[in-house]
Amino acid sequence: MNLRDQVLEGKIPNHVAIIMDGNRRWAKKKNLPVAMGHREGVKRIMEIVETAADVGINNLTVYAFSTENWGREKTEVDCLMSLLIEFLKKELNRIIKNNIKLNLIGRIEDLPNNVREEVKSAIDATKDNKRFNLNIALSYGGRDEIVTAVKNIVKDVENNEINIDNLNEENFKNYLFTKNSMDPDFLIRTSGEVRISNFLLYQLAYTEFYFTDVLWPDFKETEFFKAILEYQKRNRRFGKQ
Repeated sequence: MNLRDQVLEGKIPNHVAIIMDGNRRWAKKKNLPVAMGHREGVKRIMEIVETAADVGINNLTVYAFSTENWGREKTEVDCLMSLLIEFLKKELNRIIKNNIKLNLIGRIEDLPNNVREEVKSAIDATKDNKRFNLNIALSYGGRDEIVTAVKNIVKDVENNEINIDNLNEENFKNYLFTKNSMDPDFLIRTSGEVRISNFLLYQLAYTEFYFTDVLWPDFKETEFFKAILEYQKRNRRFGKQ
């Protein structure tokens, strides 16, 4: 039985999150410019999206660019922004054809004007799609998300729009960047790093983690299925047993 059929026999996660790590190391191993590693990494995104949708996963959140990544060399940041625009222009018709809804989580206002407009246009073009949600974490940081949520709650309390005594976990989520998304069932991180790097700090409370040494540009369908098969072995108890 092939890996896809094995996956289909088990419980399919509703929401998978991925920290796409290892592009620079992939390029270095091959004596290529860093930009080539990022370009190869971008190719994996739609491959994994289509693979995930094919087996019945409904949501995929990918960590594309963190708030900390703004501190990288300007040439690398400019390269990443250009690749994002290229990705959206090249893949938008494919995204629409596959009935995929594109969402952004993070500080869209931090993006360069041309990138921001391209992202907004893609989000608008896919807003009515219902088969699959692709959430791109862009200029995103988990701590920043929580602090921003607290600031907005304080404003709403001061404006009498919310009673602080009525605040609970469910309505707190409405102040997060991910307010329209369910928490991930499964987190995958590539490249051998075993940390979550300020990603979805609130949302990952009961998420199952999977770490692999495979670098993101090499993380193709087979590796994705291996990860899902590992998830299917887990017993998610949510602290109840």
